[in-house]
Amino acid sequence: MNLDELRSRLAGVDRSLIELVARRLDLAGRIGHAKRSAGLPARDFAQERTVLERAREAGREAGVDPALAEDLFLSLIRSSLALQERDHVSAAGVGDGRRALVVGGAGKMGRWFARFLASQGYAVEVADPAGDAPGFPVHRDYRGLTGDRDLIVLAAPLRETAGILEELSRTPPAGLVFDVGSLKSPLRRGLRALAGAGAKVTSIHPMFGPDTELLSGRHVIFIDLGRPDAVAEAKALFASTMAVQVDMDIEDHDRAIAYVLGLSHALNLAFFTALAESGETAPKLARLSSTTFDSQLAVAALVAQENPHLYFEIQSLNDYGTEALSALLLAVERVRSIVRAGAEEEFVGLMARGREYLAGRPKGDGSD
Repeated sequence: MNLDELRSRLAGVDRSLIELVARRLDLAGRIGHAKRSAGLPARDFAQERTVLERAREAGREAGVDPALAEDLFLSLIRSSLALQERDHVSAAGVGDGRRALVVGGAGKMGRWFARFLASQGYAVEVADPAGDAPGFPVHRDYRGLTGDRDLIVLAAPLRETAGILEELSRTPPAGLVFDVGSLKSPLRRGLRALAGAGAKVTSIHPMFGPDTELLSGRHVIFIDLGRPDAVAEAKALFASTMAVQVDMDIEDHDRAIAYVLGLSHALNLAFFTALAESGETAPKLARLSSTTFDSQLAVAALVAQENPHLYFEIQSLNDYGTEALSALLLAVERVRSIVRAGAEEEFVGLMARGREYLAGRPKGDGSD
């Protein structure tokens, strides 16, 4: 066969693969329905392990790299779980036609919540001066809309959310209110004012981005502001998903986020800034890259594409933010001092301490 004939054969195989994937997803959907009917959890780690071991063995028998076979089936498992989770959320139908308003619903995270609530049966409307949320009725202003809504989600930028919370406290809505802010320091006053006014309010932090489809392994943080009924209602929204629910105090939240988000963002910001100002071109460095450099560069590239205004808020509005930045500065200076002094044993000690610290971290489950 000539080249064109070989490519035609390859295209046929590709079509067959897609058809097989569609058949597999159909079966996965049926399995998800059977699990729900039997009252079984959506995720079965033992079965996933069996599938992956079977894939690796089949790969070896067919002369395919077992690692490639495993990567392929991990993608298929994630797709199947995402399908089952969406079906489960829709089947739970906790919204049951109740009315929800997403303030800031034209933003990326606001749109995620609008779609998420709509999938649960809520009649969702969006309030956003940007006025662009395809598929949902849009209002330019939230004022005058909050009184009769069963659920109000505040997904506006942090400074705007702080003002909205204080304004809502003057005429507390009857329905559940929660924000989805990455920080709580700038919202603390407004949240407490709204809670003090008797509103059913809580605060949550979804630890995932707006492109997330599968919540398995993802965390959602819930903060009790003195209304456990509000926390319970907010948690019920995620009960049909595979998200991990975490309870935190409002102060503990921002202390932890200073490291989880603030430190990791700052580290990557410093990394790509140092590269950009080094005088070395990115293509040249890419040709000379190592496994570690490639991994770090991939993370840094994702960070560089994020919303810079949001990332600045995370750095500047956290009451505990400078603690993590100071720790980073001291750590870099310590490494530099050790290297300049030629203190190899101290360098070895740093790595040993890091190895010991990181050994206690939870292992990933392949869902990220």
